[in-house]
Amino acid sequence: MTEAVQRAAIVQWAGSLFARGLTPGSSGNISVRLADGFLMTPTNACLGFLDPARLSLLDAAGAHVAGDPPTKERPLHLAFYHARPEIGAVVHLHSTYATALSCLSDIDPHDAVPAITPYVVMRVGRVPVLPYARPGAPEMATLLHQHARDCTAVLLGNHGPVVAAPTLAEAVFAIEELEETAKLVLLTRGMPVRTLSGAQVAELHQVFRKG
Repeated sequence: MTEAVQRAAIVQWAGSLFARGLTPGSSGNISVRLADGFLMTPTNACLGFLDPARLSLLDAAGAHVAGDPPTKERPLHLAFYHARPEIGAVVHLHSTYATALSCLSDIDPHDAVPAITPYVVMRVGRVPVLPYARPGAPEMATLLHQHARDCTAVLLGNHGPVVAAPTLAEAVFAIEELEETAKLVLLTRGMPVRTLSGAQVAELHQVFRKG
């Protein structure tokens, strides 16, 4: 896939996420891996009004080489790429329900999203919660790197979700699934919820999440 196609895809998916209210204002950021570097959305850019020519171009080491200055969350994206060579895209949003889940003090920090549907298991997997760190803080990338080899999605404490996947489309689909499941979790909070059994989750991992 050429760089021009990747630029167009970032703008298209970002516009869709913004139009559906999944990340407000200038929040959220997206990146994709290129053959010799990375493309990222610029800092303080609204995902609904991106210019493909102004996306931030980074070299293989993560240094800014062209376009507008990259998102201050660049270390988060690079942590996933450095930990998992199969990752081709990273999406971070401030979506309402997943962010709300990241603010709760009584959720499981090792897996904030219970297996209440098969699709959250298939597309997202385990979702740990990282301790709070200010946006863009270097320690946030260090915390993420500790989990990146074992999972492809995290909740940043009091901040929001980050999801990585082999392609941008897969990353978008996964973060949408995470948002919808977070909504279900909050809507059923305090109710007697029937979650998938350990055997059912294991079957889903075996069939849909090989490797």
